[in-house]
Parts: sequence; C-alpha cells; structure tokens
Amino acid sequence: MKLTGAEIMVRCLAEEGVSTIFGYPGGAILPFYDALRTSKIKHILTAHEQGASHAADGWARATGQVGVCVATSGPGATNLVTGLATAYLDSIPVVALTGQVARPMIGHDAFQEVDITGITMPCTKHNFLVKEPAQLAHTLRLAFQLAKHGRPGPVLVDVPRDVQTELIEYVHDKLPEVALPQPDMERVNRAIAAINEAQRPVMLVGGGVIRADAEYDAMHLCEKLHMPVVSTLMGLGAISAYRKLFLGMTGLHGHERANNAVKEADLILAVGSRFNDRVTGERSSYGANKKVVHIDIDPAELDKNIYSNIGIAGPMKQVLNLLEQGSKVKDLSPWWQRIESWTSMEEDFGDEQAPLFLKALNAVIKDKDYIVVTDVGQHQMWAAQHLKIQFARQFITSGGLGTMGFSLPAAMGAALARPQSRVISISGDGGFKMTGSELYTISTHKIPVTAIVFNNHGLGMIRQLQTVQFEKRFTSCEFPGYVDFVRYAEAFGVKGEHVKTPEQLAEALAKAMELDEPYLIEVEIDPKDMVLPMVVPGLGIGDFVKFEEKK
Repeated sequence: MKLTGAEIMVRCLAEEGVSTIFGYPGGAILPFYDALRTSKIKHILTAHEQGASHAADGWARATGQVGVCVATSGPGATNLVTGLATAYLDSIPVVALTGQVARPMIGHDAFQEVDITGITMPCTKHNFLVKEPAQLAHTLRLAFQLAKHGRPGPVLVDVPRDVQTELIEYVHDKLPEVALPQPDMERVNRAIAAINEAQRPVMLVGGGVIRADAEYDAMHLCEKLHMPVVSTLMGLGAISAYRKLFLGMTGLHGHERANNAVKEADLILAVGSRFNDRVTGERSSYGANKKVVHIDIDPAELDKNIYSNIGIAGPMKQVLNLLEQGSKVKDLSPWWQRIESWTSMEEDFGDEQAPLFLKALNAVIKDKDYIVVTDVGQHQMWAAQHLKIQFARQFITSGGLGTMGFSLPAAMGAALARPQSRVISISGDGGFKMTGSELYTISTHKIPVTAIVFNNHGLGMIRQLQTVQFEKRFTSCEFPGYVDFVRYAEAFGVKGEHVKTPEQLAEALAKAMELDEPYLIEVEIDPKDMVLPMVVPGLGIGDFVKFEEKK
C-alpha cells in the first residue's frame, strides 16, 4: 500500500498512541497538516512555537508518555530550540517534527531554510534529517523509541517537504526491544555493605526516580532503614513532603536541615540525580569524608560531576529492590537527634513575607489531584521550599535549563494530558510576559488552568544575586512600566482577580479550583523579599548567606 510521506507521519503517530500534538503550521510542514485533517489526533494551535514545545514537555512530565510538537522550517523550527533544550537537560521524552525545504533546495539558502539538525545536535538525545522517503516510517518509530527508553530525552525528526508529498510503500516494521543495562552485582553488593555500615546515611532523590516510576521503591527502602531523605528540585514528589523522613530540598536554596544532613552524612545514596552544580555547590567539599553511592540509568553520569565510591548503572526499580533486600535495619537515633537539632523546613525562611503565600496554598492542595507547574525565578524556589508536594509528577518545573516562560504553556500541556487533574501555573511577572500569550490558546480551548502571577515589578532573582554578589549595584532588574495582569487576562476572555495577602490567595485559589475554566490571580509581593536559605555562591552547601547580609 502506498501513502504519501505526510500520511505515513500521521499513521506513525497514531501507532505510537499519540492523541494530542502541539504546533504551528508553515509552508514546509503543510503537507503533514493536510494529512492531519482526517486524523483523530487532536492538534492544539499554540500562539508561538516555543509554547508548543513547552506544552509537549508539560504533557510528558505529567504522564511519563512522549509529548509531541510540530513546527515548520526556518524560524518555526528554531523557535522550538529553547523547549527542546529544556526537555533535554531534564530528561523529558519529547518528539519534535519539523518541516524542511525540499531536498534539492537544501544547502542553497532557500526561503526559510535552516540546518535544524545541526542547531539541535547539542540539545537533543538524537535527531534525524529524513533524506530517503523509504526510511520515514522507520525513522519515526525509532524517534519514539529513543525518546522514551533508557534515559529519556527529546528527539527531532526533520522531514523535507518533498518527502512529505512523495508516495511511499508503507511497511509496518517492528523495532527490536531495547535492552537496558543490567546492574553490576559486585557493585550492588558493595553498595549494600556500605549502607549496612553507615551510621549517618542520607538518601538523595533526583528526577530520575520519577522518570523511572520508582518513587515507591525508593520510599520502601528509606522507610525500612528509617533513613533520612533529601530531594533535588527535580526530585520533589518522589517522597511525600508530609513524611517524617523527608528533610526538604537540598542545594543552592536548600533547607538548612537537608543541606546539613548531606554535609555531615557518612554515606550519600544518590538515586537518579546527576549532581548538577545547583545541588552540590563547591564540588571538592561535597563528597569529602563520606562514601557516595550513585545509581543512574545513564552510565555517563557516574563520576561526571561527583566522584562516586560505588557507581551503579541500571534500571532504578531493580537496583532499589536489590538494595532493599540486602540492607539491614539498625539504630539511627543518634543521627536523627543530630538532624532534629537543625532548623526544619517549616521554619526556614527568616522574616520574609513571600513564602507565606506559598505556605497558605498547602491547605488548598493537600490530598488533592492537583499539579503545580512553576516558571523560573524566586517564586520557583519559594514553591520548591514551601509547597508540600505529596506525589510524583505533581510538581513540574524547568530545572536544568532554568527556562523563564516555561510555566504557562507547560501547564497547558499538563492539563490536556490529565484532564481529571487540576493544574496550577505559578509564574513571576518577568517570565509570564515571555509566554503569557498562551492565555489565548488556553482560553480558546477552555483549558482550566489557574495561573498565579507573583508581581514584584521586576526580576527578583536578578535583584537577589546583585544584592549578594554585586554589593547592591542594581541594574536591569526593575520594570519601569506597570502591567495589570488581570486586565491582560481579560483581553483573552480569562477572568481573574488581584490579591495582597496569603489568606486572600488561598481563598482565590480554592474558588478557582471549583471553576471549570481558566482563571488568573495576580499577587502583589515586596520586591525586596529574598529566597532564604541561600548558599554562598562558590562555597559548600553548608555555607549559607547570613540573614543580615541580604538586607
């Protein structure tokens, strides 16, 4: 049976179980859009291609399934790059389909031609330019396999326009199963021995635990051993924040109790974390005077940032189960007494007022099927520090790339992926300006996303860094003009309100959660509020900026 390349693209998406894609058409991808008309696959036309890539990312983070975005050649394809880089650094499975100029025109600076495979090579797990029409279906199936197996990541498939229009013999080939690396049992046994010998162990959970759906396995191990647990930003939700074993987030803006536990531990059991610099601070001191056991699906991550005494590459669930079977329960009460002498995460914010807004939301979201998606900046850190995240895939944020503008389109993708859940987008005024136009998409499709915008009339994290690192030499951190975000939302047909107190915010959110429509809440906060604790840049994770230094 012969089909056009565009028809094969649509059929391959259907074979992979894709129900929704996000995109923006253009000349080089129009044959695909023409074939999509008769498909059951739902297409969400976003306001901007960056919004499409973040929405696909949000879909993937909320479900663990592959998110799909589409763009045309040239500027359409390049507008996807930030979203693909965001997914790449956080190991998110996304497939991006881009149109390309016809094969005879490639390399001739044709209209809207750009080498998107060359551009995205550093920020995708893999990418393809389909030069042979007969390889189109196989390439698409391989793209999905690569995106979701092993360490997940984004894959781009660039399809020339003439490949989309050519009649091709359609063959349904089945790809061989991907064999995951099996853990080295000698290393597993050494890790078990190290855990059994440790008197001050701590488990560090990262985003890899959530990607592997291994949160229950991690929880069972740490509960069996009564081992304290700390989380990276990306690992939030792997262990419920309401569990006594959970000490909070660790790293640059980590809680005092969590950071001190890592600093004074004699064993770090790191599960699914790549030891990014925001987690470790000054690296030479991070692993000093302790053993580091590092478990990751990607062997390339072992010893890349932090030397591990025992590095184990393999499926997370399998390795954790082996560790649980071999580990022995012992009395850790002296260690817990030491831990409990440090400031808890409930008390860890000085006299700043902004954290109270996030704390007020805990009563609203507790035990609910709500997803929280943050943008990047101070509000992101306040949310990570003070929201009590209970479930895996409940907290979605851009960690590795730190992409401002991520929240609103990612929340849109998450809401469409899990319509039974309610989705809350939290942004600062800076990031919201970048992709706020996706309110148009949200309103048009009546997607019930509640957007909270923390407005301090500037770039709060820039102001904070200039306070700590540049002796208050402020520049380019304040917005001279005023934006009324509620009226902005109303221009798209979205209702909203202003709030000024934590109590008002909690009431407004509770009301919004009862509505089956989008809603926007603008929160006025003090521009001088800081994210505390904060580790002194360049020092170890136990070296905090002193409270007096930030004023």
